Amino acid sequence: MLIEALTFEQALKRAQALTGDAAKTAFGAPQTEPHKLLCEAMLYALEGGKALRAFLVIESARLHGQSLEAATQAALAVECIHAYSLIHDDLPCMDDDDLRRGKPTVHRKWNEHTAVLAGDALQAKAFELLATPDVGAHALELVRQLAVASGHEGMVGGQMMDIAAETSETPLTIEQIKAVQHGKTGALINWSAKAGAVMSGASSAGLETYGRALGLAFQIADDILDVEGDVSETGKAVGKDADAGKATFVSLLGLDAAKRQAADLVEQGCEALSVYGSDADCLREAARFVISRRK
Repeated sequence: MLIEALTFEQALKRAQALTGDAAKTAFGAPQTEPHKLLCEAMLYALEGGKALRAFLVIESARLHGQSLEAATQAALAVECIHAYSLIHDDLPCMDDDDLRRGKPTVHRKWNEHTAVLAGDALQAKAFELLATPDVGAHALELVRQLAVASGHEGMVGGQMMDIAAETSETPLTIEQIKAVQHGKTGALINWSAKAGAVMSGASSAGLETYGRALGLAFQIADDILDVEGDVSETGKAVGKDADAGKATFVSLLGLDAAKRQAADLVEQGCEALSVYGSDADCLREAARFVISRRK
């Protein structure tokens, strides 16, 4: 089935529904109580998210004529990686958070070993979902690029840099913060944005430029929310960066300049989509949503 063009709001809801349903099917019917608990924790970690990364996968797949079934597999894969990263990021040994998406973090609802194992299982499931003929002839390249985006050159490497900066006596510069966030936040967003092009074997240059700009704008918006947001809206603790004396886009640029930087990045990203014409308007809406969201 080909993917229908929808408005941004409709397409985001579609991504949420498709990945939610696909996850329930993908995790199967566990036979033992320990496996049942593990699957409950995995599903719990996936619930309640924006599914922005899933949306990006499906939209980029639509632009390249890919099937909804293949796009859903890839969309769930990246949501599994994202959910695993949040579970581990919330642990006491990392950010030590009690709240995520407006509900207790996985280690608070259950315990630390369940949280670690649920994250491990989600990571493994992501690559299982991609390593199937249903995803198409370029599944191996999609797997390889997700591994890079998730690993030491991407998300995990960015997280390591971020943690190292917390104990450093020298605050990060703006360029160093960009390097951290291109890995920690941007790598998965970038992978998602160009997934459809990779699935079809087409050039991903325009979508990659869009994805890099979107990833950085997303993180700047997060930094702004940490200053201006409210826990009832964001669903997670706010003000932690300032309390920790952490260097962020807001602390280095100032609030107004950070907002201007995010807006400039959105425009850069939207311009990179010119090759797709009006067919990419949904992705342009997504970019503007990223810097106007309240959670």
